Amino acid sequence: MQKRMRLFILLLPFLSFALFASAQYTAPKGWHLQSSTTDGMHGINLNAAYQFLKNKKSTPIIVAVIDNGVDTAQEDLKNVLWHNPKEIPGNGVDDDHNGYVDDIYGWNFLGSKDTNMTKTSEEKVRMLYKYKPMFENRGKILQEEEFSPEEEDLYQQWKAAVKAMTVNEEEVQQVFFLEMMSKSLKKSDSTLQKALDRKEYTAEDVEKYQPISEGVQKAKTTYLNFITGARINKDMKNTELIDELDKYINGRKEFFDLAKNPPPDYRAQTVKDDVENINDRNYGNNNVMVTNPVHGTHVSGIIAAQRNNGIGIDGIADNVKIMAIRAVPDGDEYDKDVALAIRYAVDNGAKVVNMSFGKYFSPHKKWVDDAIRYAAKKDVLLVHASGNNSKNTDSARHFPTAKYFGTNTIAPNFIDVGASSDMLIDSSVIASFSNYGKNSVDVFAPGSRIYSTLPYNKYTFFDGTSMASPVVAGIAALIRSYFPKLTAIQVKRIIEQSVDIPTAKERVVKPGTKNEIVAMSTLCKSKGIVNAEKAVRLAAKK
Repeated sequence: MQKRMRLFILLLPFLSFALFASAQYTAPKGWHLQSSTTDGMHGINLNAAYQFLKNKKSTPIIVAVIDNGVDTAQEDLKNVLWHNPKEIPGNGVDDDHNGYVDDIYGWNFLGSKDTNMTKTSEEKVRMLYKYKPMFENRGKILQEEEFSPEEEDLYQQWKAAVKAMTVNEEEVQQVFFLEMMSKSLKKSDSTLQKALDRKEYTAEDVEKYQPISEGVQKAKTTYLNFITGARINKDMKNTELIDELDKYINGRKEFFDLAKNPPPDYRAQTVKDDVENINDRNYGNNNVMVTNPVHGTHVSGIIAAQRNNGIGIDGIADNVKIMAIRAVPDGDEYDKDVALAIRYAVDNGAKVVNMSFGKYFSPHKKWVDDAIRYAAKKDVLLVHASGNNSKNTDSARHFPTAKYFGTNTIAPNFIDVGASSDMLIDSSVIASFSNYGKNSVDVFAPGSRIYSTLPYNKYTFFDGTSMASPVVAGIAALIRSYFPKLTAIQVKRIIEQSVDIPTAKERVVKPGTKNEIVAMSTLCKSKGIVNAEKAVRLAAKK
């Protein structure tokens, strides 16, 4: 018993990610579009929405996707991509004089003319070292009331970054033991691959296999003990498990190093802009599909993958053009890039902007706030993912936020989205990983096991509020397309006022808990999960 408990404790840091990555329960492709009343799964009831709209005309709507890029050749996306009508492709000239040369599909803010940034550090790491000279001694000498509001906010964020980057020696030991367990697991995996005569298998395959030697029996026992001890879903393939375990171990070891040594300045090596100057704007290039833009391609498909073309999937909105804006690297995004990406989207005609990204530190929030205000002035709706850490964002701020710095004012054109699920997938209508907030999250939308587009004409299931946000962006685009006279603020209110409130039979489990049943009113403002049919019916009445 003690040994088993020790194993469980050692795996706790890995558990949340492993379970999140392996929540691969059987779910139909496109369940998020279905209806709880007619299809048996708590999706957005999209078919009924289109049935209601069948005799109405739509107008084209541009939706900007600020993300890590989009595969512009993807078979289900290539016909729904925005093309800058004022730009002549490939002539090396800024034809529309917007400061961005040959921005045909959008813009890549993570690069210079000839180089691209793919990786960067987390914001807490950047803040730790950037503001250390400013605050390490000053904070000890000055009283907090002597700081300006901006300095005080930065100082508090810096202290939080210091705390977040403090290495716990027990965690170091846990990772050491986990690394030893990983080596044992890999040894067992090698034995099982040979015994099963296959490179990939699941725990269920191992359970069914009857070993003919003591060595294979030992490998079987080791593998299944790990699966059981870590509470990992038995559908997870061995290759996925080992890959995720390696990523976690390597990530923690990198964290331990970063706590002692500053990371390379990836931005200075690639983008080469003045990151502290918001007016230094004309950097980047037109390559919106640097490396392998998996995340942005998946998000784009949820919103607008070409409908009824007989291939791939159906997106939510049927008359949309996707504007690709690359501003999210592997690591935390920069406030400057986010602010300029929003402005680029607004200036080039986007009426909805999807933002499936976020972080817990924001040294230049005012820049982003100004961009949000600019979008509000231009009647553009911003849709944001609330985050995947089972946190209450009423207290744990997840940036960007709708609340403007230094005020109690909430941006009226900003909608924050948590991830819902289905009881056949997550044993709750709320995804266990989702952030939430009675005052900071507006609505929930399907975000578990969402099937969508990938680069190179592939498709897969992903989990995350990153998937829930484009569901809402898709509904917003649908409304703005069929009811173009409605403002961004009206569309936000319609989405909030047309939600489904879970019934008594539908379990609402508080994210981050095993089985704490709560009311939806404690998790978000609207108290519910978006419903496309109800939304378009309400829009028609406005």
